[in-house]
Amino acid sequence: MRIIAGVYKGRILKTTTGPGFRPAMGKVREALFSMLEARGLDWPSARVLDVFAGSGSLGFEAVSRGAAEVCFVESAPYAAKVIASNAALLGLGPDRVKLLQSEAAKALARGTNRPYDVVFIDPPYALDALGNTLSALLGRAWVRPGSLINAEVEAKRPFDPEKAHPDLALVADRTYGQTRVILWNTNPA
Repeated sequence: MRIIAGVYKGRILKTTTGPGFRPAMGKVREALFSMLEARGLDWPSARVLDVFAGSGSLGFEAVSRGAAEVCFVESAPYAAKVIASNAALLGLGPDRVKLLQSEAAKALARGTNRPYDVVFIDPPYALDALGNTLSALLGRAWVRPGSLINAEVEAKRPFDPEKAHPDLALVADRTYGQTRVILWNTNPA
């Protein structure tokens, strides 16, 4: 998998394989990052959280575009090793990349004292985890007013993004093949 843009443009990342893993396709990543940048996202000041990170393709794309920091949440030991390997491959240290090897629900239940500006949520299609993940993010101060939250879900799965959470405002809802990309803004205070 290649990084699309930024300082690491063209660099090839290792990917994870197996049930539940589907690295974000190039056209989906390109569309998503175009949506984020069209909303005036300032990458150099952005803190990014990548939940159900897999190989970390979304988080590493954000770092390549200048994100100040990315935190990956991934439970699978093999995938966590791939993320660590990709960080090393790109020469990224702990000041830019953090890795929480944990189930998403457990990691998010802890909360944080430093909210994130951008969140990527890409649960395995067979896992119905989006609603609980959104509730944990919003209930445990993982995001601030004005943060952007992206979810990638199976296109054929019934889901109403307008009713996902009362503190979210739908920004975009697009389908690319079997992947549905949903983008919300957390309501300003």
